Amino acid sequence: MRPRRIEDYRTLLWVFVLTPAVVMLHYLRPAWGLWLLPLSCYFAIACGVVAHNHMHRPTLSSKWANTVFSCWISIFYGYPVFAWLPTHNLNHHKLVNRRGDATITWRYTNKHNVFVASTYFFVSAYFQSKWIKDFIADAKLNKPALYRRILVEYAVTFGSHGLVLALSIAALGFGAGIRVWALSLGIPAFGALWTIMLFNYCQHVHTDPWSAHNHSRNFEGRLLNFLLFGNGLHTIHHEKPSLHWSDARAAHAAIRELIDPRLRHASLWGFFFKQYLLAPLFPRLGTEQVGRAPFDDEAPGENAFSQEPAEAL
Repeated sequence: MRPRRIEDYRTLLWVFVLTPAVVMLHYLRPAWGLWLLPLSCYFAIACGVVAHNHMHRPTLSSKWANTVFSCWISIFYGYPVFAWLPTHNLNHHKLVNRRGDATITWRYTNKHNVFVASTYFFVSAYFQSKWIKDFIADAKLNKPALYRRILVEYAVTFGSHGLVLALSIAALGFGAGIRVWALSLGIPAFGALWTIMLFNYCQHVHTDPWSAHNHSRNFEGRLLNFLLFGNGLHTIHHEKPSLHWSDARAAHAAIRELIDPRLRHASLWGFFFKQYLLAPLFPRLGTEQVGRAPFDDEAPGENAFSQEPAEAL
């Protein structure tokens, strides 16, 4: 399993060594479960970011290896990674928070507060589900090889969770088994899905999808982008979706001054603190709509499944 870029040896270290090592540590030291939970959640989120990067630009040098890689990261991310194709690659990147985007931030309101942000996952997941179902139906009718891979990803993802849960209960007893599975895999996987969608919300709420460069919000901190493989630099990602994550900072620097300063943040945690803790008390500290609102014009959402699937599949 050789990566296509040397930088992705770190990706492989995170995914194949550190992530499963933390899961195993939960079983070797069950009493440490609550202390290990934040670490487990981080690695699950990291696997979600890796899944995103992988579906834009396959990580490994052969097709079979990328298929195995997709299945493996699906276990820790908590959902088969093929779902990035219909909801993200073929929908979100095409419409970028305009009408028809299943992940729009303004579906019921364009207000930005902790309630809208925290419930965005449930609303967005519901509307993304139709794109996933239609994609599966299209694959079943027209792309049997893709359909088989989708079935394999589902079987591996949920079968692995079921198997680990069953073995946990058999080895540790009902209550203890469920607890260790939940702290090692269950809660981190759900947390990863919720957090990845929160990132998407924060990166697009109150941005201008009609603008050449102000369509996305960026978090420029070096530690964040090290831990999350460049995911904070979102403007350049939308402008060059297949750009490797390790090249994102240099590419972002080239366009940085073209991005509205209100969409450039030094710290994600600072943004959360200001927006969700201070802004309710001092509204002027909250985000404001930059440029044209996404609902200022019509942009029909068409079915894009006739496009070629990503190389990773």
